[in-house]
Amino acid sequence: MADKDVTSTGKARPAQQRLRTLAQAALNADVTVGQVDTLLAGLTETLDDLNNSTDNLDATMERFNATISRIDELAPRLLAMVDRLEAIVDRVESIVGIGEAVVSPIAATENAVRGVVNAVRSRTGL
Repeated sequence: MADKDVTSTGKARPAQQRLRTLAQAALNADVTVGQVDTLLAGLTETLDDLNNSTDNLDATMERFNATISRIDELAPRLLAMVDRLEAIVDRVESIVGIGEAVVSPIAATENAVRGVVNAVRSRTGL
């Protein structure tokens, strides 16, 4: 701030007023410097917190990556187990099919015998 001995009206300023103006400017500058210091201290705390958060995020991402790697290692074993289970289900279906084929004539015979028994009952009145 440039201080001039002459005001905008063309009159000279007294020295005492000039000193007051300079003192007020110095006080204002001091207050501003204090505010900037406070702001910088708060910004430092914020940056420290952000740094800690970033470190925590890095650790979390490392754990996540390790978990994904374990899942990748586990996937082939799971696929192999699913293949084995599908083979077992195929075998059980074959056994059930054979059982149904074996029971089918017995069921037909049972139905025929029931039909005969029912016919005899209805004719004899039993």
